Amino acid sequence: MSEPRASTTVEYRARFDECGPDGALRPGALLRWAQDAAWIHSGRLGFGREWYAERGLAWVVRALALVLPDGRLAALCTTDWAITDVMTGSPARVPADFPAMFDRPPGGFEPVRVRPEAVPPDAAVTHVRTRPQELDPLAHVNNATYLDWFEEAVAPAGGSADLAAEPRTYRLEYLVPAALGDELVVRTWASGDGSGRAWRCEIERLAADEAAAPVLRAALTAGGGDQP
Repeated sequence: MSEPRASTTVEYRARFDECGPDGALRPGALLRWAQDAAWIHSGRLGFGREWYAERGLAWVVRALALVLPDGRLAALCTTDWAITDVMTGSPARVPADFPAMFDRPPGGFEPVRVRPEAVPPDAAVTHVRTRPQELDPLAHVNNATYLDWFEEAVAPAGGSADLAAEPRTYRLEYLVPAALGDELVVRTWASGDGSGRAWRCEIERLAADEAAAPVLRAALTAGGGDQP
């Protein structure tokens, strides 16, 4: 049995298409790097895609927090993963091999959650229909895409400056997955005292024959401060 490895290092170079007009890497690209590094970490310890496929298992993101601080550290991403049965989509037991191979994170781990907040009547509303290029190998909308949608909604609602603030923190809680062709409604509003330093977002899936299903709750805090 190999020794536990609590971490792995993967080098990336920001591509032209991953950066915005200001030349800075988009937060959604950072999340894509984080999930890619997680797969690489798993593969280096012998748990590659084939290992999961043989057992009918897959990891999905339950929630995450992404912090973009000042200084040399570009970002810190904390991801709350859950392992599922591919056939049923239900939670599954973490394989017995894992505790021996992956150390616990330093200082423990608190699940990432976003506190529910009533949607104000003046919340900005946009609509999205999911596209094939937004799906991952599990046929779900990739977790980083939701952050793209959140930022796209915050900017026209008056939060452009907050999307460039440093540091800033994003928290996303994924409730149910969105699939190809789903029609989603995105509601976004300034939270707290209305100063525009905190933003909230809720995404629901619309269906003609059933009530709207909550898909995501998200929060952005710009310039530090309490986490929603």
